[in-house]
Amino acid sequence: MTKRGRSGLILLALVIATALVYGFWPQPSWVEAALVAHRPLQVTVEAEGKTRIIDRYVLSAPVTGYLRRIESEVGDTVQQGQPLAWIDPLPSEVLDPRRRAQAVVQVAASEASLQAAQETVAAARAAAEYAQLEFERIAALCKRECVVTEAERDRAESQARQTQAQLRSTQFAVEVARHEVEAAKTALRHSTVPTSDAAQETVIVRAPVDGQILNRHRQSEGVVEVGAALLEVGDPHTLEIVVDVLSADAVRIRPDTPVVFERWGGEQPLTGVTRRVEPVGFTKLSALGVEEQRVWVITSLRSPAGTWLRLGDGYRVEARFIVWHEEQVLQIPANALFRQGEGWAVFVIENGQAHRRAVEIGQRGALNVEVRSGLAEGEQVVTHPDGALQNGAAVRIRAVQ
Repeated sequence: MTKRGRSGLILLALVIATALVYGFWPQPSWVEAALVAHRPLQVTVEAEGKTRIIDRYVLSAPVTGYLRRIESEVGDTVQQGQPLAWIDPLPSEVLDPRRRAQAVVQVAASEASLQAAQETVAAARAAAEYAQLEFERIAALCKRECVVTEAERDRAESQARQTQAQLRSTQFAVEVARHEVEAAKTALRHSTVPTSDAAQETVIVRAPVDGQILNRHRQSEGVVEVGAALLEVGDPHTLEIVVDVLSADAVRIRPDTPVVFERWGGEQPLTGVTRRVEPVGFTKLSALGVEEQRVWVITSLRSPAGTWLRLGDGYRVEARFIVWHEEQVLQIPANALFRQGEGWAVFVIENGQAHRRAVEIGQRGALNVEVRSGLAEGEQVVTHPDGALQNGAAVRIRAVQ
């Protein structure tokens, strides 16, 4: 073989060897990465809830008699003192001594309830006035001297709103108690005048407060017994939201915990505050057929009333309780973490290679987690690492979050 032929064979062998080396040489893996950075972080508890009117009252028949057809419809607006139902008492009711004795006791009890409700209003008014003055004082300090924090101002505002709501509820209770006194006196009057004319006097059931009709227990005419439910009236401006959460989540929710209501039908989320966490749980069957221990959490709306007036009683909302929040938290996406023994680890990208590193995490948000140690701001970590990625493997970044 000539010298030229040998050179050609050597060149061909080198080309083949180079191709084989290149073909079998490990190629860098394409990965997505995220930047380790300080950002705001929230830890939330999400659950479904429903609205509930706080101030509501069931109108009942004060005497046994013949109820005329109730024309009012659910949703109708009523004024205090407006006639809603008419009952023609039966003669047997007038001549019943047992009913008369019950009516005497009921009058005394209702008058005592009215007096107690009036005392409660006085206490609630004093608490509301003090809370409002305290809020105005703290707001002025926050605006001029900056000696109080925004959180303290928000707590004072929340307390002022809650005391105002409690005052309205106690005033509602006074009107209801006054209505019950009138109903008890009506029953007593018809049980002490045994004349046929008095028995035919029509008893008018009136609205105890301004509000709306929430439920109609009876519509058609017919005989009703004393105490039978006729209508339910409530004030739609006194709206609260009740949320049932898992008992494991309920222990992290405290009174005054902020809450955001979403997917309620409006364009903007509503804000609120936790008023009470019920001390007793209950068992509920989940959609998967698993028994869960859940707890009722009662919340109050803080958004202006004009933004949620279209909400009614029993409407569905989605609640998001903010149980922890910080503005500057070193964090990474939760999908960058994987288990390493009993702890957690991530792949850190350094000089084009993925290096496994153990990390200590803290609070966990919906998408991100707090990093307490193991990472520094500005480093890049691999998100969604697959099982084939090895320590020290070459990687190429496809995208950075």
